[in-house]
Amino acid sequence: MHRRILITALLLAASFTATAQQYPFDSANPLPVADRTVYGYVYDLKNVYINISKAKRTLYVYERRCTGLTMIAAYPVCLGANSGNKESKGDCRTPECTNEIPFSISEIVDASTWTHDFGDGRGSIVAYGNWFMRLKGDFVGTGIGIHGSTGNRYSVPGRGSEGCIRMRDEDLIHLKENYAFVGMNVYIEKDI
Repeated sequence: MHRRILITALLLAASFTATAQQYPFDSANPLPVADRTVYGYVYDLKNVYINISKAKRTLYVYERRCTGLTMIAAYPVCLGANSGNKESKGDCRTPECTNEIPFSISEIVDASTWTHDFGDGRGSIVAYGNWFMRLKGDFVGTGIGIHGSTGNRYSVPGRGSEGCIRMRDEDLIHLKENYAFVGMNVYIEKDI
């Protein structure tokens, strides 16, 4: 009897460990990463890029190395309230790109005093965190970027932005201080 319980416990532990190890790398899994996770250190910043999984509501930082791709970090994010690719200004969708033509960060600006009225009765509030990383690419509209969640912290991870990629304020600061730079490629996966 004790041996059967021990074997069952070992099988459950092995199953949990395999799932935990595979989880951050399985882009078909629709569940988000719950918290910021740092997996490694950057060797060469010019080989680092961002990949955003809409299905997982997660922003990943990868580095291309001679040994292949290495995941450096993962952060939960809030994306456009509506699924699908951005089609028109104001459609509350986050734009998507192809592997061949990524977006890039065109500027990183201080957004600590920027306000926005979300139309929810709170009026115009400070809403973008410390930084706004403006994206440049082939999408409809303007003003799409990666920014903080001041006043909307509990929307991360999830869907609820007007199209931007919203991060928790402390995660945005960590991303900016450790990885992000003007010219950095940003890939945004299609909704599945």
